[in-house]
Amino acid sequence: MRTRSQARKRRQQQVRQTSVESPNLEKPNNNQETFNPPIVTMDDNRTMAQLLEAPTEGYEDAIVVPEITANNFEIKHGLLNLVQNKQFFGHDKEDPHAHIRYFNKITSTMKFPNVPSTSVKLMLFPFSLEGA
Repeated sequence: MRTRSQARKRRQQQVRQTSVESPNLEKPNNNQETFNPPIVTMDDNRTMAQLLEAPTEGYEDAIVVPEITANNFEIKHGLLNLVQNKQFFGHDKEDPHAHIRYFNKITSTMKFPNVPSTSVKLMLFPFSLEGA
């Protein structure tokens, strides 16, 4: 009868004898297929910045204002002037978030009966932009 320590020593000897040899990388094994990654080519020569730009073609009328059912609704000239006072040109030094905050502050000061505020904002937003 074997003791635990004898059985453990025997197992360790068996593991040492059957240690895995490192495969020879120079000679491929007949059972293994060599892996060749596919070659991917680009059809166009655009830069990464150009690939990440959002497409603008066909989006000229992207802002759609829902139909307003209120009678005698008109945007006052003064509100239009306030929106056009600080237009966003898209320059590098301009902050688009600050422009949106200012636009929301100006447009939220006017309330029209039976007209949703989102409709007024959608109507006025194109006037707050200038340039491409």
